Amino acid sequence: MGPFSSDDKPQQLSDQSQSELRSDSSLNSRSSLSSQSSLRSVPSLTPPLEHYLYPHTTTTTTTQAGGASAHHHYVATIKAHSSSVFSLSLAGKHIYSGDSDGQIHVRDAHSHSPSPPSSHNNNHHPVAECRSAVKSMAISGENLLFTAHHNHEVRVWKIDNSSAPNGRRPPYKLIKTLPTMTDRCLRLFSSGSHVNVRRHKKSTWVRHVDAVSALALTADATLLYSASWDRTFKVWRTSDFKCLESVQNAHDDAINAVVLSGDGFAYTGSGDKRIRVWKKNGGDNKKHSLVATLERHRSAVNALALSADGAVLYSGACDRSIIVWERDGGAAHMAVVGALRGHTKAILCLAVVSDLLCSGSADRTVRIWRRESGNSNSGSGNSYSCLAVFEGHNNPVKCLTACLDINYVKSSDNSGTSYMVYSGCLDSEIKIWNIWVPIT
Repeated sequence: MGPFSSDDKPQQLSDQSQSELRSDSSLNSRSSLSSQSSLRSVPSLTPPLEHYLYPHTTTTTTTQAGGASAHHHYVATIKAHSSSVFSLSLAGKHIYSGDSDGQIHVRDAHSHSPSPPSSHNNNHHPVAECRSAVKSMAISGENLLFTAHHNHEVRVWKIDNSSAPNGRRPPYKLIKTLPTMTDRCLRLFSSGSHVNVRRHKKSTWVRHVDAVSALALTADATLLYSASWDRTFKVWRTSDFKCLESVQNAHDDAINAVVLSGDGFAYTGSGDKRIRVWKKNGGDNKKHSLVATLERHRSAVNALALSADGAVLYSGACDRSIIVWERDGGAAHMAVVGALRGHTKAILCLAVVSDLLCSGSADRTVRIWRRESGNSNSGSGNSYSCLAVFEGHNNPVKCLTACLDINYVKSSDNSGTSYMVYSGCLDSEIKIWNIWVPIT
């Protein structure tokens, strides 16, 4: 199944699918939801109606969180794409975006001016093009860009962000398409290398046989994980692009998300409503084995995000809830703390920066949540608050990324941290937002 429905897996995101995402009459509801009613709501603050952010003004708005004020405002809109923006990724000073037409764009992530807001329309020429939707991206250093595609492929591009005399970046060079031809040929004539993918049909295990939905790199960038709607995830060595492992039937339905922790755990989220935790075995058998299965969502899991220390896992689903999981050290690996509620439609994307969680939804909004330690009476030691709600997109928010605002200048009487948030939408626009969060 696909990332937008708990019942069907679309082969492409059709106009009808977009219409269905927009038509829910609950869009205007500001109240907490009854979804995941069996879970306690993590303490959160929903700002009053007049504090919701509309991008048609540069007025900075303020919400209260833990007695301190968080300020946020709309910055700019990037109109580089002519089709739905499916993926965003930050690396260094650049932001990369991929769309449903297979175009990849790159721009300086910090070249905007916060006031007045404007649209950046100059020199928007793709640095790479292919014939299939770009569903996910991962970047290794300043050299390699990995892209996941609807046509079952993973592509590897050589990054070149130098400027030509006309101001345009030169096209990126396609280095490899995964699996490589060498991998395919080595497996083709080996009987043990073929697996059943459909009734009466076999394929070599190194190949994905459905859309590749998500990518993740290990911290040292030596391994690339790819997850697919074919219910498998694969592990690739980035030095020679060899496929080292394929975990077959990792889920009972399409895999929509994969994230990696620094201590070697892999988390996959699926249309089967489950999150599964995997760990690579030691010794000679370095294959992944299943550690735990996390089951609390009532519909397809679309997005996963991990805190920087790997202690907290966030999962977003079609049930409109973001479930918070924390390490418990037991056999279950993760324990449910509660659910973050406020979105009125499916959660489509999540991103973490510092102690902030950003969530994007089919309700066309972005919410910013903050995790604070030591303020909770729930026993987990953490409490959560909603600092801001960004409104302005005309279609579902499909992808998110965020980073520290390197242009922010701290002062002695202004103790806090400034962040930039980038949201990609099915309306083909990328919006840039700023939020300043006080130190508590």
